[in-house]
Amino acid sequence: MTESQKTAKLTVHGESYDLPVFSPTAGPDVIDIRKLYGQAGVFTYDPGFTSTASCDSTITFIDGDKGELLHRGYPIEQIASKSHFLELSYLLLYGELPSAKDLEKFETTITRHTMLHEQMQYFYRGFRRDAHPMAIMVGVVGAMSAFYHDSTDISDPRQREIASHRLIAKMPTIAAWAYKYHIGQPFVYPRNDLDYASNFLQMCFAVPAEDYEVNPILARAMDRIFMLQADHEQNASTSTVRLASSSGANPFACIAAGIACLWGPAHGGANQACLEMLEEIGSVDRIPEFIERAKDKDDPFRLMGFGHRVYKNFDPRATVMKQSADEVLDLLGIEDNPKLQVAKALEMQALEDPYFIEKKLFPNVDFYSGIVMEAMGFPTSMFTPIFALSRTVGWVSQWKEMIADPQNKIGRPRQLYLGATSRDYVDIENR
Repeated sequence: MTESQKTAKLTVHGESYDLPVFSPTAGPDVIDIRKLYGQAGVFTYDPGFTSTASCDSTITFIDGDKGELLHRGYPIEQIASKSHFLELSYLLLYGELPSAKDLEKFETTITRHTMLHEQMQYFYRGFRRDAHPMAIMVGVVGAMSAFYHDSTDISDPRQREIASHRLIAKMPTIAAWAYKYHIGQPFVYPRNDLDYASNFLQMCFAVPAEDYEVNPILARAMDRIFMLQADHEQNASTSTVRLASSSGANPFACIAAGIACLWGPAHGGANQACLEMLEEIGSVDRIPEFIERAKDKDDPFRLMGFGHRVYKNFDPRATVMKQSADEVLDLLGIEDNPKLQVAKALEMQALEDPYFIEKKLFPNVDFYSGIVMEAMGFPTSMFTPIFALSRTVGWVSQWKEMIADPQNKIGRPRQLYLGATSRDYVDIENR
């Protein structure tokens, strides 16, 4: 970060202070308040940190007004249409698109790391059969630090590299085994002859009793879901990973913390909420009723999967995901699935409704990704684990960036204290 040539003037209690202003390569200017407490004796107040830049980063940029999502400067639409998940992973990790030789080496490395330590099977069996797959993932990923001691020293660049590769490679196996355990089927081992997405699908849906062949359309749709959820700037789970890593915690503990944060329904559960809404609507003929309810400010009902907190125009990922949704539904059909019939009809009616057009409430990526995963056969309990699998490369990239940052220091947010002031302890017999 270069020294700022611009300043902002802040007046507190009659005293003025000049604060440096930094200009990013994209996005709004940022006022540097690091020395504000030392100079003026005041903190800033920003619940949720929605107006605070907690770090500088070169990985992902979002412009919500334009509907723009860039990874290392490349638009997500181009990446999703021309690339695949492991190439995007390389880009996020290393900052540039790989050469053919580098990509082949990276893919081989990830493929050779997909197996889990055999003793981890016993760890899975310690959970109840009805345990939520996310509960299993939080536990198993955190437990990786007990199995892979040779990649927990964050001061060693080589160990950080190995940990990064292990997390990206093993997360599909961890998620697939969580699913298999959840439904009572035997674990399926990864295969080195399959690509990343195909391998995940075969570990989820293959059984020892018969051969399983991955459909390339489903594999491509799965790969797109991975890409579209790979990183999304400083969201809640990514900020959690950075905060955990600021203490010097090992990488597996940091990623487990990110998974725990993602589990929250306000973050990683949006596509599950979409499917539950479609189930509530129930049939195509009830769609007008629910659309009118969504327009009623006095009705608590909201159409899930429409609009986005960050994207104020349209979600650039939704266009790509819609294409996959159309391909998957054409392949698998929706005639026997009322929920998917409702989804297609709701999409058409909402896109033609003047209210939704005026408010720019377009279907977002969660709407379409939920439809695709439902059509593939995943239960809603697996939606967030798949999100965690996808987001791991983003978390790891952000973790690596933070560890290498010379400005890195332990996170310590301040507070606006509104509790009691100093008072004397009262003995119990006098209360």
